[in-house]
Amino acid sequence: MAIERTLSIIKPDATRRNLTGKINARFEDQGLKIVGQKRLLLTEAQAKKFYGVHADRSFFGELCAFMTSGPVVVQVLQGEGAVAKNREIMGATNPANAAPGTIRKDFAESVEANSVHGSDSLENAKIEIAFFFAETEIVE
Repeated sequence: MAIERTLSIIKPDATRRNLTGKINARFEDQGLKIVGQKRLLLTEAQAKKFYGVHADRSFFGELCAFMTSGPVVVQVLQGEGAVAKNREIMGATNPANAAPGTIRKDFAESVEANSVHGSDSLENAKIEIAFFFAETEIVE
């Protein structure tokens, strides 16, 4: 399997509860390496642009409001099959459907406040990483 990079966002519900270290330990324990990381407060404009693919969906406004409600940690994860591995570690979007031991099963408060975001494909990972990081900010 190829070495890949994927974007991970630790969402405001998780940073509010000081879960960043616990969540990052899950990634690292499963063989993913954090090669870029920033803690920031998304602006409304950034949230709208990042989640623009959902602009026509009924939940778009609530999603943007939630993602700007507190700090997030954006990071680049690297490893073999990183996109699929990250999605496996995160669990299903709806925590009620997530497998035991996944981040969302263990830490999510709701479907929206599900603690983490992860790229859904290698193509989107490249776009999402470039949204937050310059290549010089990613260090192996």
